[in-house]
Amino acid sequence: MVQYNFKKITVVPNGKDFVDIILSRTQRQTPTVVHKGYAISRLRQFYMRKVKYTQQNFHEKLSTIIEEFPRLDEIHPFYGDLLHVLYNKDHYKLALGQINTARNLISKIAKDYVKLLKYGDSLYRCKSLKVAALGRMCTVIKRIGPSLAYLEQIRQHMARLPSIDPNTRTILICGYPNVGKSSFMNKITRADVDVQPYAFTTKSLFVGHTDYKYLRYQVIDTPGILDRPFEDRNIIEMCSITALAHLRAAVLFFLDISGSCGYSIAQQAALFHSIKSLFMNKPLIIVCNKTDLQPLDAISEEDRKLVEEMKAEAMKTVIGQGGEPANEEGVLLTMSTLTEDGVIVVKNAACERLLNQRVELKMKSKKINDCLNRFHVALPKPRDQKERPPCIPQAVLEAKAKQEAEEKRKTEKDLEEENGGAGVYAASLKKNYLLSNDEWKEDILPEILDGHNVYDFIDPDILLRLEELEREEGIRQAEEEGDDFEMDGEELSPEEKEALAEIRKKKSLLIQQHRIKKSTAESRPVVPRKFDTNRKFTTKRMGRQLSTLGLDPSLAINRARSKSRGRKRERSVDRGEADGGDAMDIDCNQASKKLRLRSTSRSRSRSRPPSEVVPGEGLRDSAQKVKAIKLAKKSVKMRNKNARRGEADRVIPTLKPKHLFSGKRSNGKTQRR
Repeated sequence: MVQYNFKKITVVPNGKDFVDIILSRTQRQTPTVVHKGYAISRLRQFYMRKVKYTQQNFHEKLSTIIEEFPRLDEIHPFYGDLLHVLYNKDHYKLALGQINTARNLISKIAKDYVKLLKYGDSLYRCKSLKVAALGRMCTVIKRIGPSLAYLEQIRQHMARLPSIDPNTRTILICGYPNVGKSSFMNKITRADVDVQPYAFTTKSLFVGHTDYKYLRYQVIDTPGILDRPFEDRNIIEMCSITALAHLRAAVLFFLDISGSCGYSIAQQAALFHSIKSLFMNKPLIIVCNKTDLQPLDAISEEDRKLVEEMKAEAMKTVIGQGGEPANEEGVLLTMSTLTEDGVIVVKNAACERLLNQRVELKMKSKKINDCLNRFHVALPKPRDQKERPPCIPQAVLEAKAKQEAEEKRKTEKDLEEENGGAGVYAASLKKNYLLSNDEWKEDILPEILDGHNVYDFIDPDILLRLEELEREEGIRQAEEEGDDFEMDGEELSPEEKEALAEIRKKKSLLIQQHRIKKSTAESRPVVPRKFDTNRKFTTKRMGRQLSTLGLDPSLAINRARSKSRGRKRERSVDRGEADGGDAMDIDCNQASKKLRLRSTSRSRSRSRPPSEVVPGEGLRDSAQKVKAIKLAKKSVKMRNKNARRGEADRVIPTLKPKHLFSGKRSNGKTQRR
């Protein structure tokens, strides 16, 4: 099965774009730097390469155009005549011929200039020959600019043509304009053809697909045809004539018996007889449409006679296919696309006639002989006169009877049919609710009650949680009964009872204050301790409380102050004093100024040397640690030199930042470059 897909044809650029594409590609794909100091052989090779590369690109582009456009003599006659009707075969071939001539001219120009470049004696002469060669090639392309533009328009129009397979099962709809062809196609296929109450709404071929007996049929809606000489028909009508002439299909000739299309039955019959030569060897069906406006029985005697003549012509196609003359069914059919009366009958009759014809043609072909010897149809024959009824086991019969006797469970489908069908019956989603009382199932649950959302106060697990709380409460009560450590206050003296009450009161106050502070922590501003008037736990108050208890508060106050103050740096022990005091002799009676001058500076704490081994480092001695430090410094030396953050740093820096190396240089310094 041959498929013609014209959407895959490459876009054809115009003359100017064609030249820009090829020259820019030559500039990008070939070397661009040459010096006059090069050897003359190198200069010749440089420019010869440019000319050859340009010629190759032109040749490839033009060859693609020539090969992708269909050749009218090699494709199916239907597409050949259709393209001739739409685009004029002579103009089409002339445009492709000019493309082919341009391709040959460019090849000849490149060949000539490559010969001349072989004898170039200087850089200037080689460059001039290259410029001349490319200029002549571009001139050739610019001269075929109109042909390129014409082919691009044809390509765009061909891409919009429907994809029609000339060899598949096809149903062809034809007739006068506005007789209901497009309406019938919209009914039997998924196509969406525009339908309007005026003539020539359909201006080109439209394709749809329908199914019959698990086979796919191609339905083609053709534009309307007028009864006039062949030479006077326009392009729209010629599309229909081309389809009728070349497609092996079942033909539906639509007849408007109501006359609402603007043409009488006599005019439509004259059209039928003028094009009946195109119906030869094809299944033909006369379809009387718009019977909702006027039935076939209500037409006049003259019109009835014309319809019978058309029916007789259609019967000739049945006889030509090997049918019986008495079989008049499926030749003259009536229908109405408005009420859809008879639409499916017409479709089935056309598909059946076409299928029978294709089967007969295949049976008459030579290929069927290769297949018939592989088939064997087995037909069972009775071996005697004895009757053999079907034998069904008794258990199966009893199970069937029991199943029929049982009451059938009603499904949702049965309930829907009993209660008005789809759109009337609504299935209840509440009948399967598990409630204590079945009468509650259909109760309406309020969503809003007293301005509150009811669902916020509903907890489906509330009973389980209540049981858990009661169980936990019982466990705690049992534990409290078993504990003997609770102070009941019975074994305490009156003074202890007062102290206990005071402690509990104080504890409750502290808890309340903490809760207040915690609840207002986010909104309460931070106040420095210097201005905090609510500060109660001070050293003075602590001293008073300890004094009332008969304790000495001085040690506790000093300890609190030492904890609150920062640790000051104390003067370390002087080295001279540590060594015995021989390093410095100070006269205590001298003035403090001289004493400050003679005194040594404040010594700092001694730090551990790097080579000292610390327990836990895993090193044997200081020599091994020094060696490890050297190796570590050596390993990071290259990393630091490359400005890496670490061992995993694999970033590739921008070696030439665009803002420093782009644009033209202005007058002035260029040190930053």
